[in-house]
Amino acid sequence: MKAPLYILFALLIGSMIQSCTETQSPEQSYDVNFTVPSNFPQPSYDFSKNPVTKEGFMLGKKLFYDGILSKDGSISCGTCHIQSSAFSQHGHDLSHGIQDRLTMRNAPGIQNVAWKRFFQWDGGVFNLDMFPVNPITAHNEMDETIENVLNKLRKHPQYQGMFKSAFGTEEITSERFLKALSQFQVMFISAQSKYDKVKRNEGASFTAEEQAGYEVFKQHCATCHAEPFFSDESFRNTGLSVKNQNDKGRALITLNDKDVYSYIVPSLRNVMLTPPYMHDGRFETIDKVLDHYAQGIIDSPYLDPVFKQRNPAGISLSAEERTLLKSFLNTLSDTEFIRNRMLSEF
Repeated sequence: MKAPLYILFALLIGSMIQSCTETQSPEQSYDVNFTVPSNFPQPSYDFSKNPVTKEGFMLGKKLFYDGILSKDGSISCGTCHIQSSAFSQHGHDLSHGIQDRLTMRNAPGIQNVAWKRFFQWDGGVFNLDMFPVNPITAHNEMDETIENVLNKLRKHPQYQGMFKSAFGTEEITSERFLKALSQFQVMFISAQSKYDKVKRNEGASFTAEEQAGYEVFKQHCATCHAEPFFSDESFRNTGLSVKNQNDKGRALITLNDKDVYSYIVPSLRNVMLTPPYMHDGRFETIDKVLDHYAQGIIDSPYLDPVFKQRNPAGISLSAEERTLLKSFLNTLSDTEFIRNRMLSEF
């Protein structure tokens, strides 16, 4: 007996939907191969101990966006590290943890971490695999323990299978958990800005204004914000007024007075997309940052010597230089990075 036309039609539509779903499945289109951009040096992360696989990446991605890492299930890594802001925190000066608890600092962006030697504003972590431990266990962030996280993952209906796909067995350990998160984060590569395409001779060129701004940058900013990552990963006191007496910056880690109120030099990549600025998010705009360096620096025994080369201390730019500099900084915005579906939650 021939099937009625409406049944054949329904079967056809169902087949088309299934075909489209299979074709458009984001997971199937992911290219999870870690590739070093030609204008970047070799990474410092040791991939021999944790090579990136598609399965490990997918596990790390699920973990990154899962509130299960926090005590009450309300905060994930992606809560404070937002892709549209180059995985930094926007909308708050200080980041908020569970139950709206205020943290001590603004969440920095996550980008090009495979090349980083230090993590957090004070550099208290120097291995990417250990980076998640602090926010997970901090009382004012996720307020959880690693063991509790692992126990929750073991009881979850999906995670045992994902750990088996990524690591060969269903065993869920802290090492595997942290390595999966690293496999996801090392793929946060921001290298498709206009600046990068100019440097790689990929058909892009600076406008006259951008080129002039580049010269201003090299003259006044490049000492600390070294190319190609636009940070030399040094720790410097930039003459900010002290808002939180308990936050001694790098000195909390080194216990050395010379590091009082010193913080790591942040990358300027995507800087125009990542307000607010400074370790405590005190400046809402890039102009306020430039105002600080021009006339707001507080001289002290802890002030970094780079700012003491002029009297008064600071970096003074003319109105034209500021405009040119901002034009160049815009070339560091990587819209492909912040729209990369492979890194998105959905």
